[in-house]
Amino acid sequence: MNKKVFLWSIVVALGGFLFGFDTAVISGAERAIQEVWGLNVFEHGLTVSIALFGTVIGALLGGIPSDKLGRKKTLFWIAVFYFVSAVGSALATGWYAFLFFRFLGGLGVGASSVTAPLYITEISPAKSRGRLVALFQFNIVFGILIAFLSNYLIGGTGENDWRWMLGTEALPAIGFLIGVLFVPESPRWLILKKDRVQEAKETLQAANPEADVEQTVREIIASAHVDERQPAEAFFSKRYSRPITLAVLFAFFNQLSGINAIIYYAPRIFEMTGLGTSSALLSSVGVGVVNFLFTLLALNFIDRFGRRTLMFIGSVGLIVTLGLVSYAFFSQNFTGYSVPIYLFVYIAFFAFSQGAVIWVFISEIFPNKVRAYGQATGSFTHWILAALVAFVFPYIAETLGGGLTFLIFCVMMILQLLFVWRMMPETKETSLEEIGQEVVHT
Repeated sequence: MNKKVFLWSIVVALGGFLFGFDTAVISGAERAIQEVWGLNVFEHGLTVSIALFGTVIGALLGGIPSDKLGRKKTLFWIAVFYFVSAVGSALATGWYAFLFFRFLGGLGVGASSVTAPLYITEISPAKSRGRLVALFQFNIVFGILIAFLSNYLIGGTGENDWRWMLGTEALPAIGFLIGVLFVPESPRWLILKKDRVQEAKETLQAANPEADVEQTVREIIASAHVDERQPAEAFFSKRYSRPITLAVLFAFFNQLSGINAIIYYAPRIFEMTGLGTSSALLSSVGVGVVNFLFTLLALNFIDRFGRRTLMFIGSVGLIVTLGLVSYAFFSQNFTGYSVPIYLFVYIAFFAFSQGAVIWVFISEIFPNKVRAYGQATGSFTHWILAALVAFVFPYIAETLGGGLTFLIFCVMMILQLLFVWRMMPETKETSLEEIGQEVVHT
């Protein structure tokens, strides 16, 4: 793998680290925040999920600056949002100010989930694209792990420990902001949006010295000409219906697996099984460790076995583990650490499949002309469902109980298995231009 493109991908994937940290850090602070401002159940749910509502908007609109300003400038402003959100949330003196700064961080997360995978996809050689784009997910889970670990270490140090939990994010945000200044612009954006072909050639040559850069440029330009010869159609039209359907369904099942409910409320779920607060926080660190290790494992298989194979394996594993958790709650059989162990195995299967594949797959299946809007559509679906799941989970878990809640997630994974079997195409080791044409015309 070329060192330059690997370094660029690592820098841009820092947006994923901040994405993961910002997503998970609230789990250690949510109880203290509820007490500080005396929040009722509705206000508490809103406080936990407000960043996700920002993420929904950031994801919905993230394709616009990515196309207009370029991938690089958009990533820079995402870094600014992360930094301001971290400092503002830590120093907030009132509930409304806190909501604002968490919402701002959510905008950064949403835009990052569009622009970072998009950028890495467009600079990566086909043979290593899966691993490089999956670095974004790897950094997400690394951020989640560090957030859980940071929460565990900071928790119990004082009445304002929750402020330190949230403020810690400012440090990696500064690193991301500086690092983005030193990566090149996406060559495909330079060619298709600005006609800066020579600059694009230099980046393509640096990213893959063994490739025929002239041929790559011709293919990129030819794909644009194919789109131009087609009758002008809006993005949400029959022409793009298949990739849109694939992206939306993939994102739908990703969130209806219950992953964000488990990430956000891990300590609370473990307390429901009888664990004490300290053990629950420590168990949530275990969730982060397992997520990290199996995402790392997936990086080594996603280009070898392909996206579809990983999804088959993951779907079966998620069905079994969610079924076991549901049964444990129905039977109230919480012997030892059974539920934490089931959820650790659940996280392992999720990380190996959906977690590693989602941003790779969605970023690959759209033609160059509409890739930014396609990525935004998949990301928007992902995050609006994440926000809804996080918002309603405390109410659903309290009303229906853990058994029925996890059974619903289990049924969703059975439907996902059918989706993978009947609808999902394989995209490994195929150029973006070929994938875009094949998916649209199939």
